[in-house]
Amino acid sequence: MFRKELFRKVTIVGVGLIGASVGMAIKKRTLAREVVGVARKDETIAAAVKQGSIDSGTKDIKEGIKDADFIILATPVSGIIEAFPILNAHARRGSIITDVGSSKGLIVDQAQKNLHPSLLFVGSHPLAGSEKSGQAYANADLFVNSNCIMTPTERTNRLAKEKVKHFWSQLGANVRFMSPTEHDEILAYISHLPHLLAYALMKSIPEQFLAHATQGLRDTTRIAASDPKMWNDICVSNSKNILKSMDECAKALGAIRKAVVDADQQALLETFNQAKASRERIER
Repeated sequence: MFRKELFRKVTIVGVGLIGASVGMAIKKRTLAREVVGVARKDETIAAAVKQGSIDSGTKDIKEGIKDADFIILATPVSGIIEAFPILNAHARRGSIITDVGSSKGLIVDQAQKNLHPSLLFVGSHPLAGSEKSGQAYANADLFVNSNCIMTPTERTNRLAKEKVKHFWSQLGANVRFMSPTEHDEILAYISHLPHLLAYALMKSIPEQFLAHATQGLRDTTRIAASDPKMWNDICVSNSKNILKSMDECAKALGAIRKAVVDADQQALLETFNQAKASRERIER
């Protein structure tokens, strides 16, 4: 359906871990003639060019998106939303636009409100990455065998949707479609809550105890090293679902606490066995 070279010019707004990895993946698979990066700092642009994740870069988003036929917004949620009015005023009509935001409801809503119908927006969320941030940790194969959720609506252009799906597939991802509402509800439990628990756990441990950290603590809190700005934006943009997931977790922790207070070994074992069985289902 599509030739190997999908796009003439791709502009990636934000060349951190995900943005730079996308650029490296595009160039490795020859999916575009030109890859341009937009970043806030000259040194970030220089490092990305040297790394080979982009061909050139600029700090001016208006210049970066000029004549681009595919624009990828790879910033925290607030940066994605702030870019829409600029894209609306300066992006080439007919350009396909996607994002990599970890919450989708607010992004999709703002895209539909702010972007001209001739700008073809398709929401995306590649479920790939690391607690590490920055282009120094980018990897051309980051998306291989990962899942990528796309969140088209009834207003999404069909050809743009298929082309973005093909793009993520070419990067090695398994693409799934769901509504922005369903995405945000699911991600609140499987991604957002675990990150917040990791942050809370690190905050609850006395500083002087950290020198004795076990491997279990390291494994459990690895994601607490994630980018604070990104997670601030996720909490604000998906607050309703996150609060629901936190309430469910607090309820479960409260039940465990009660069992500990009561020395109720049966209740503890039942809880632990149920949790163990659920964890084992993830591995299947």
